[in-house]
Amino acid sequence: MRILVTGATGYIGGRLVPRLVAAGHTVRVFVRDADRLRDVPWSGDVEVATGDLRSPHDVAAALDGVEVLYYLVHSMTSGLDFEALEKRIADTVARAAREAGVRRIVYLGGLHPDGPLSRHLRSRAEVGQILLESGVPTAALQAGVVIGSGSASFEMIRHLTEVLPYMPAPKWVRNFIQPIAVRDVLHYLIGAATLPADVNRTFDIGGPDVLRYGQMMNGYALEAGLKQRPIASLPVLTPYLASQWVNLVTPIPRSLAVPIISSLQYDAICSEHDIEQYIAAPEGGLTGYRQAVRYALAKMREGEVETSWRNAAVAEAPADPLPSDPEWSGATVFVDHREADSDASPDELWRIVEGIGGDNGWYSLPVAWAARGWLDKLVGGVGLRRGRLDPERLQPGDALDFWRVEQLDRGTFLRLRAEMKLPGRAWLEFRVSPREGGGSHLDQRAVFFPSGLGGRLYWGIIIPFHGVIFPGMAEGMARQAEANARIRQEIRAE
Repeated sequence: MRILVTGATGYIGGRLVPRLVAAGHTVRVFVRDADRLRDVPWSGDVEVATGDLRSPHDVAAALDGVEVLYYLVHSMTSGLDFEALEKRIADTVARAAREAGVRRIVYLGGLHPDGPLSRHLRSRAEVGQILLESGVPTAALQAGVVIGSGSASFEMIRHLTEVLPYMPAPKWVRNFIQPIAVRDVLHYLIGAATLPADVNRTFDIGGPDVLRYGQMMNGYALEAGLKQRPIASLPVLTPYLASQWVNLVTPIPRSLAVPIISSLQYDAICSEHDIEQYIAAPEGGLTGYRQAVRYALAKMREGEVETSWRNAAVAEAPADPLPSDPEWSGATVFVDHREADSDASPDELWRIVEGIGGDNGWYSLPVAWAARGWLDKLVGGVGLRRGRLDPERLQPGDALDFWRVEQLDRGTFLRLRAEMKLPGRAWLEFRVSPREGGGSHLDQRAVFFPSGLGGRLYWGIIIPFHGVIFPGMAEGMARQAEANARIRQEIRAE
């Protein structure tokens, strides 16, 4: 079967694609930038179509010859126009799918009750309705909290439980939720591709357990070997205030916390289980909540997290690429350029460059970097605790603390785009080259495009800090490469 997957770089899509391939399907993925898939393990097993989902031409080209379309895109921003954008994209895709003769659409939406909903749940329901009315048979699966290593919902539960010995919480901790393991979501998504042609409807999907949110937190505590947490339900904590709290005590940025928490205001339990009439339950049955937590923790301990919320797009982050010649771009630009030589080989120095950030740190004044991360958190940014998915390797599009990998030429060049809250746009570049006579050379460049007077004042204020942090970072990376090279030589000599 020929299948197109949208949202292939997302948490669910990135796990679904290799499983569809393993099931024997011919899979095409639709992405904005093919570079984001360059180092994905399954990239060589799929066709890649690039374009913009808002473009009827791009979507039509991607759907050529496709039998089944997976619609797995959803905005996690809170901009004023995100609902209109969601509808526009859904309309474009629905029309193109009908005209292309697609036989089935599979959509993953949110589990919700009848009645008033949060903006994000309402938007997801509206998108599902547009697809159901497209003229193409559609299976709109509606899932609640997804539990799996790297999911935003699981990470929020994990960090709240681990950080807080006592949990002052909004009244929604007493709401009922029917969580579902990510493996079971994938099971139903794969099965939905072969539903009968006359099936055009929503399906509620959930695991076997119905729990209060507070029970989920204490269920996590038991699986993680922690004491159960006393939880106090406080009616004064609004969804907005709760999202600020989550932003501060977990790695989840406010832009992602707002839609998650606003959706938790409602009971999210299955009103029907009709999916079982069409798709048999997974072998061994659906995964219980605590077993799903156990699986997620095991994956984390083994370093086998396939996909993560960390790579979700961040609301309000600058998405425009750095002009190739910023000095001649016609805009005000500030540049901090540093260089360092190392006796280590270019390969050894590159390992340090590609491994920067996360638990490896930034090689200069860790207290200053930590303070910058907390400042970003205080104003609703992503902060440093987002970390990185892989401790050694990066790929284009990866999140890296409060940066995102914009360009990666492995072995020679890395460009990071800032996703911290700034009065302007910022990038950080590293270039590694061989040094004449042996060793290696590091070029490090910070580029800032200020926005208005605030941006210019910001740059002036931080210049003294840059004068310490950036030279120390370049030198620290060069020296660490030399130290690593010596260690490798000693190991080989033994």
